[in-house]
Amino acid sequence: MELQRPSQTLFEIYPAIDLRQGMVVRLRTGDPGQQTTYPLKPEEAARRWCEQGARWLHVVNLDGALGELALASQKAAGQIAAVAAKYGARVQFGGGVRSLAAVESALNTGIARVILGTALIEQPELLPLALDRWGSERIAAGVDARHGVVRVQGWVVDGGISAMALAQKLAEQGLRWMVYTDISRDGTGQGANLAGTMELARQSSLQVIASGGFDRMEEIAQARSLGLAGVILGRSLYEGRILLQPALELANGGENAG
Repeated sequence: MELQRPSQTLFEIYPAIDLRQGMVVRLRTGDPGQQTTYPLKPEEAARRWCEQGARWLHVVNLDGALGELALASQKAAGQIAAVAAKYGARVQFGGGVRSLAAVESALNTGIARVILGTALIEQPELLPLALDRWGSERIAAGVDARHGVVRVQGWVVDGGISAMALAQKLAEQGLRWMVYTDISRDGTGQGANLAGTMELARQSSLQVIASGGFDRMEEIAQARSLGLAGVILGRSLYEGRILLQPALELANGGENAG
C-alpha cells in the first residue's frame, strides 16, 4: 500500500549552525567526544548561508542541550538572529530551552521559532502553555531518537517513549511543527532515514522537518516528493558535499538543480 503523504507547506532547506562554547561545530551521532569545529564565527556562518539564499537557519545551543554553561552560545544565537534579519531570513532555535522564560528570552532576540526537546518529556505541561501563549507557528518540538526511542538531555538519556507515540501525543496537544533527528545518522553522512521520518509524519499529520545524515541531493529531492516539510543540512554543507544554492533551487521546484 502506498504511504499517504502528509499535507505540506512550502518545503524548506535549513542550514544548521550548531554552537558549542560560542563556536560552530558538528557532533557525530550526538557524541561530544566526536566533535568537529569549523573555522567560522557564528555570524560568519549565518552570513554565508543567508547570502546564498537561505530563508531559514537552524541553530542549536549544544551547551544548553548538554546542561553546560551556555552564555557564549546564547550570545552567538542572538548574533545569528540579527544577521538573519538583515537578509530577511528567519531562525529556528533549540537546545536547553526548558522554561517559558527561556522561550520568551529566545523570541525576544528575534528568533522566529523555538524548539522544545527535553522539556517535552521532563516538563510535559510546558508545551500547551507555550502553544497557548505564542501559537503553533512559533513553537516546535525537537524529537531526537535512536532506534525509534526518544533520547533527551543532549541525547544521553532514554526518554522512555517511542518517537511515534510522542509525536502523536504532541499533535493532539495542538503542535504543528516537529524537527525529527535520527541520532544514529546525524553527522555521519551515511544517508537519511527517510522511510522512518515519513512514517512518523504520516501517522502524526505533523509538519516534520527531517534531520540526520543527509549527504546527497537525491535524498533532498526524495524528502520533498514524500511531502516532508523540509530538511536540515549540517556537515554535508560545511564540507561541500551538498551546495546550498542548488539545494534551494531543488526545494523551490527545480527538477534539474545540482
